[in-house]
Amino acid sequence: MSQDSNNARTPATDSSDRVQDDSYDRGIIPAETAARKEREGNQFKTTPSEAREAGASTDDQTDSESIRTTDGYTVDKEGLTNNYAIEPEMYYEEPGDAKQAEEEAAAERAEEYREINQDEEGKLTMEGDQRGRGTGAV
Repeated sequence: MSQDSNNARTPATDSSDRVQDDSYDRGIIPAETAARKEREGNQFKTTPSEAREAGASTDDQTDSESIRTTDGYTVDKEGLTNNYAIEPEMYYEEPGDAKQAEEEAAAERAEEYREINQDEEGKLTMEGDQRGRGTGAV
């Protein structure tokens, strides 16, 4: 396993900004969430990172020869951390394939949204509807 392919990856996206609310119910914060918030302090709703784990007493993952275990973390509204499997870059045919595929998928989604939101003014008349039926499968 090459050291370059292990260290060249981008860090996981910290989803804590996406989950500003502390609960799924408006105005009701579960006791577990309040206790977790008090216990974790400023690390509440943050994902683990190699920089943060380097100072931990159980640090055995930031060695340059170890695999990256901090990718794939997400945080939900109640502050629970989930760790999803991430396929290491070394399993792709060429390094960078995953990033390229992700960028292509994002561009495809953006194009699909542009198609969906097209203004087709004038195609809806009293005689009939001449607008397209959308991009979905029929």
